[in-house]
Amino acid sequence: MIARTLKAPNGQVYYYGTGRRKNAVAKVRLIEGEGKITVNGKDIDDYFGLETLKLIIRQPLEATATAGKFDVIAEVTGGGVSGQAGAIRHGIARALCSNDDATFHTPLKKAGLLTRDSRMKERKKYGLKKARKAPQFSKR
Repeated sequence: MIARTLKAPNGQVYYYGTGRRKNAVAKVRLIEGEGKITVNGKDIDDYFGLETLKLIIRQPLEATATAGKFDVIAEVTGGGVSGQAGAIRHGIARALCSNDDATFHTPLKKAGLLTRDSRMKERKKYGLKKARKAPQFSKR
């Protein structure tokens, strides 16, 4: 399940999307509202300190001109703050595409927000100190 439209127990319709980046996984719900963004029960300003991370999260909403129309509720686990911000961005983009209005897909696809960023940390190899760093070589 990538994204879908669901109904809450109180009858309110919301849009759901799962986003991933590095080792972070975000479950994102979009509910019609005034544009409040909540991450793990905290306001976005309390959770993310850097302005660049907040801009990354708001990218899909600005690309579709829906910045003040949806409240975002995100639950994110794993990874660091940068990976978590990217995962939330991916989840918001997917949730916007699950919206009944199919006009959001084109601007999100053009901006590259629907593609999962597959770059991951390379594994450490035996005989090396890190993924590629070798121990110092001494000829004599």
